[in-house]
Amino acid sequence: MSERAGVDATHPVLATLAPLLERVGGTLIAPTDGLPDDVPLVWEGVTLAWVRLTASETEPAEGIRRLLSEVATQFGAPLSELPRADKQRAVRLLEERGAFSYRKSAETVAEALGVTRFTVYNYLNRTRP
Repeated sequence: MSERAGVDATHPVLATLAPLLERVGGTLIAPTDGLPDDVPLVWEGVTLAWVRLTASETEPAEGIRRLLSEVATQFGAPLSELPRADKQRAVRLLEERGAFSYRKSAETVAEALGVTRFTVYNYLNRTRP
């Protein structure tokens, strides 16, 4: 996490979020300098800072690759090598993390899992009520 002047990085909320911001490449922005695409960090009604993601993290291709990598790490194996039940769980996790909000994400996920796009859609339909 890189920090900017005007941000109290010692505040307990910001200090707690530091490892997460470091992992996703977030930058803390002073409370008065937030832009429309930044995410406000509000505590007890006060904006402590804003989080700005690096340009590469906001690019769709990078975002879906990052999510696929995180899920593969969580399972401890490449997604294509997982058994069917774990692939279904991986699709559920990816959906929970917003992977399917990216354009052409079903194709990208299918390729990573070593299945067809149709199979990914079937997995998604099984997880939805």
